Amino acid sequence: MKADHLNLRDRLGSAHAGSGANAAYGGNRGGAIDNRAYQQLKHRIHQTLLDRVDLEGMQRLSQEQIRDELKILVTRLLEEDSVVINDIERKNLTRDIQNEVLGFGPLEPLLADPSVSDILVNTHKQVYVERGGKLELSDITFNDDAHLMKIIDKIVSRVGRRIDESSPMVDARLPDGSRVNAIIPPLAIDGPIMSIRRFSAQPLRLSDLVAHRSLTAEMAEILQGLGKAKINILISGGTGSGKTTMLNAISGFISESERIVTVEDAAELQMQQPHIVRLETRPPNIEGKGEVTQRALVRNALRMRPDRIILGEVRGGEALDMLQAMNTGHEGSMATIHANTPRDALTRLENMVSMAAATLPSKAMRQQISSAIGVVVQVARLTDGKRKVTSIQEITGMEGDVITMQEIFAYRQTGVAEDGAVLGHYQATGVRPRFVERLRTFGVNVAEALFDPSRHYH
Repeated sequence: MKADHLNLRDRLGSAHAGSGANAAYGGNRGGAIDNRAYQQLKHRIHQTLLDRVDLEGMQRLSQEQIRDELKILVTRLLEEDSVVINDIERKNLTRDIQNEVLGFGPLEPLLADPSVSDILVNTHKQVYVERGGKLELSDITFNDDAHLMKIIDKIVSRVGRRIDESSPMVDARLPDGSRVNAIIPPLAIDGPIMSIRRFSAQPLRLSDLVAHRSLTAEMAEILQGLGKAKINILISGGTGSGKTTMLNAISGFISESERIVTVEDAAELQMQQPHIVRLETRPPNIEGKGEVTQRALVRNALRMRPDRIILGEVRGGEALDMLQAMNTGHEGSMATIHANTPRDALTRLENMVSMAAATLPSKAMRQQISSAIGVVVQVARLTDGKRKVTSIQEITGMEGDVITMQEIFAYRQTGVAEDGAVLGHYQATGVRPRFVERLRTFGVNVAEALFDPSRHYH
């Protein structure tokens, strides 16, 4: 290993960048350099490292060893160029170079910040972040579009995907499961655009959501029972409303003795059970071949002896296969769907089924849906940025050609405070759901007082 250390340093050779370096960076003896000069210095040192360092030798070292070596090399380069910067800038420069080589460059501080839930990169000049449901402009920037493209390539190549002019859109994920979407020119007019949906390293549980007032303890008790009692659940909501978080939370109550198969476009579910099989779609290659769709994966999952199938998000013809799976013994399966209300969710589901079976009559589609789905959980992000479960509705069957539903719990908004906070309360509707009997057969006993409409929960 010592030989590797020597090889890594010795390959650097003479890193002097030529005359003019002192003039550019040495004018503030011990003082702070401006941001533009700092970015230029960081870019030049990074390029020198890439040109001179033995990259193959680096691969044989641990991450910690590489960090130590990079620290020594950055110090040597600064000394050879006679660049004088203060201790804070030297520390920041070393950290930024380490992030460029080992991580995702300027994004690393944001990825390390647990309060950041979304990172929105609008070309190399502008990076917005979401904290507590509110967007704010960060001070993070990239050197240029080429620098941003290098980071995007690093992210997507790690999961076997690609992005270029022939395939200018891509969905990928980070090592921690965070969802990444990137779109580049010619589709993105002003330059590369990247959106990162963060997921916490430790998945939120229902108890955490209760603590955050996303739902009440009584609603959590019902959802916990639904997970245990193998009732098929559809989680509906808009973009960024917390559908995946809710799916993860409810799935935490699935028995460890069950075999679970997950199907996703980009793997992001954080299941806690030991017997998990994770499947992920594959986009077509550069020749337009080799694509594997969600529908193909759902069909394949049926042959894998699953106890439950978890579909990250239903968005196309796989809806038909999912409903058939739910109707043929795979009870307790779950999925998410983009919709603003539970009724809209069923309408969207019907439209998706029609994509896969255009000749199937509407009434037959609705019968499939009403017999397959037991409960629709509606989640929403309110105007103040808070995410809440706004409705839990039970599907009770068909009346003529219409799927019948009954609301069990609801969030009633009553106004908005001066500071913009949404005011409201949770309330049971007074309806005793039919699934209570099923819960009891699985050992889940719920008190009748849970459904008392006179009790408000703020």
